[in-house]
Amino acid sequence: MFRVTILLLLIYHFNGWSQKEEQNFPPQKTPLEIKATKTVGKITIDGELNEAEWQNTEAVTDFFRVEPIQGGSIKNATTVRVLYDNKNLYFGVFAKDSMGKKGIRIQDLRRDFNSGENDVFGIQIDAQNTKQYAASFQTTPYGNQLDLQNFNDNNTDRDWNALWSVRTKRTDIGYYAEFAIPFKSIRYDKSIKGVPVEWGITFYRLARKDFEKTVFPAIPQSFSQNRMVYAAKLIGLEVPPPSANIRIEPYTLYQYDENKTGNTITNKSNDPKIGGDVKWAINPNAVLDLTLNTDFAQADVDRAVNNLERFTIFFPERRQFFLENSGIWAGGGNSQVRPFFSRTIGLENTFNAAPAPLDVGARYTDRNENRTIAALAVRQRDTDNSPASTFGVARYTQNYGKENNIGAMVTYRLDDSSRDLGVSSQNNTTISIDGFIRPKSEITLSYLLSTSLDSETGDTGYSGRVFAGSRTNKYYLGYVNTFVSNSYAPDMGFVFQKDVMYHSPGGYAIVRPKWLPFVRRWDPGAFLNYYHDFEDFGNFQQASIYIFPIYTWFKDNSFIEASFTPTWQNINFNFAPLGLEIQEDEYQYTRFLLRYNTDQSKKLSASIRYDFGNFYNGTRNTVIAGLRYAPVPHIALSADYEHNDINGLGILQEDLDTDLYTANLRLALNPRMQLSTFYQYNSFNEQGRWNVRFSWEYMPLSFIYLVFNDTQTDVFDPLQRNTQFISKITFLKQF
Repeated sequence: MFRVTILLLLIYHFNGWSQKEEQNFPPQKTPLEIKATKTVGKITIDGELNEAEWQNTEAVTDFFRVEPIQGGSIKNATTVRVLYDNKNLYFGVFAKDSMGKKGIRIQDLRRDFNSGENDVFGIQIDAQNTKQYAASFQTTPYGNQLDLQNFNDNNTDRDWNALWSVRTKRTDIGYYAEFAIPFKSIRYDKSIKGVPVEWGITFYRLARKDFEKTVFPAIPQSFSQNRMVYAAKLIGLEVPPPSANIRIEPYTLYQYDENKTGNTITNKSNDPKIGGDVKWAINPNAVLDLTLNTDFAQADVDRAVNNLERFTIFFPERRQFFLENSGIWAGGGNSQVRPFFSRTIGLENTFNAAPAPLDVGARYTDRNENRTIAALAVRQRDTDNSPASTFGVARYTQNYGKENNIGAMVTYRLDDSSRDLGVSSQNNTTISIDGFIRPKSEITLSYLLSTSLDSETGDTGYSGRVFAGSRTNKYYLGYVNTFVSNSYAPDMGFVFQKDVMYHSPGGYAIVRPKWLPFVRRWDPGAFLNYYHDFEDFGNFQQASIYIFPIYTWFKDNSFIEASFTPTWQNINFNFAPLGLEIQEDEYQYTRFLLRYNTDQSKKLSASIRYDFGNFYNGTRNTVIAGLRYAPVPHIALSADYEHNDINGLGILQEDLDTDLYTANLRLALNPRMQLSTFYQYNSFNEQGRWNVRFSWEYMPLSFIYLVFNDTQTDVFDPLQRNTQFISKITFLKQF
């Protein structure tokens, strides 16, 4: 801890944090205004902006540069105009580029793209003027779509999907983008006669070749475009009155599964299936979602991981029904403690946790500028190994002040009794209280306290998390404390470990040295990670100090890191990473890390990571390398390789080499029709996996999917093999 403090004091002195006043600034007391003009003519969404109405409305040009240097002249100027009619809100954008078409950087044509590695223009809307919520609509010069929800400029839900459209056109001096966002896709309060409608709004653009990020209105560099207390006011709107707003999405699916041992087929199924979702916007604030005979066959598969740590790996949710609005649940922003984690739904209540079908589900969300009410209920079907289950979660959040809130959440899981399986009914409940406080624009505080009650064991457990952080243009300082009691058992949640208390203070400087003209940003710093028992505070588990004196982005957008991590371990339990049994003892060792990647937005990019040093009583050297080639946005090929070289480890002082190969190929006719292929081979368990996925968005948010999955336990001498073919058609209609 002493070394961390000394390092941070040196960073403080070196970086001149006294200049903070020159870097951060508060929101304007009177927000800037953008006037939307009502059009009576038809606007065709084609990326042309050739209708006369576009030239007869106000233009927004006064963007503010936040990257690579805050303030100053802008190299790639942007112009935005706003129109609307009785159905849609329209945005017309011209993004000037100093190199025209040659300056465009785009990785591929996927939906929900990586916004940090592409040219991007985005619109953030806070139609309810909460100052704590933003709905963002983003595109690239090729018309990719990304929509997301952001909460408090802190927690982002990238898997929220809204019905909207955009088309773009690339020219020799830049690109045009034309957006049409239906009013039905935006949640806003009912207008009051005589009171003008005003929505919070921000724009942002990233010209990736120069890493030039500009925003409107001005927002400090240390915050994102989602910090809606800085938002301008969109005025001049005559919004349509609330009306029936129902979205139906039926699907039909065919799935073929085959399991083989050697050359013998052990199981085969051939199942058609129908189901669907309904979304009903009861009013501008409240939305009810229903799902029937739910199926997520088209969801992306998880990637294989070789876990060498003592903690449980967190795999994110990938199913659309559970992803939407996931940011509203308590604990949704972290991967250590989540009282509610939707991946627990759809799994058997057995040791192997095999998939179980879902019959029906419902989600209700009611949000306005003062509070949020949410609830979710799902019925899971019984299987040959597990009884049926009912899942429920209820949530209430109250906003107060400018950017503060406090909330409560209850989860309840009921597993039915089953005479055939010889099990009785069981239930599990968690009760959680959480909150978010922002006393100053650069300071963020959050907290979570949760308790669980389990009918099977009769035990009551506790967990919680506290975070305090300060972020400016010159530095970041933060502290995280997480604790989980041994009896905390959230059957609808996730914990990274039980009987643990975790502390992590640390920070880093943000240096933009003018005396090093080839360096864009340098972030030296350190973080302490300290773990001990929750039940017995004096029982030490593990500690490490992550020290990164070199953490640097260059002007050519490449990146390098050189760091080292002194580590202390107390192994007092059965621990065998990758099957190598570690003797119960105390260990001290240091690991080193070298990492480099080229500009990831270029057609050809590469990355390499070398992690080496002692590891318990042995040594471990890990190399992770990646290569990506995208000659045009319609073709993207990537390959990744991970090698672990472990020597003299454990009780038997064993050696082990593991190799993990991953390859991806993405082909796209346009942003709406794509074929992606994924292959992975893990030498540790000799498992090979294929995933081939074709998707065609033949109408907005209506899809045709063709999916092929193949998993083999031994590529060279197959002992077990699972093959799966899926065809699925969805159709979306909004009334």
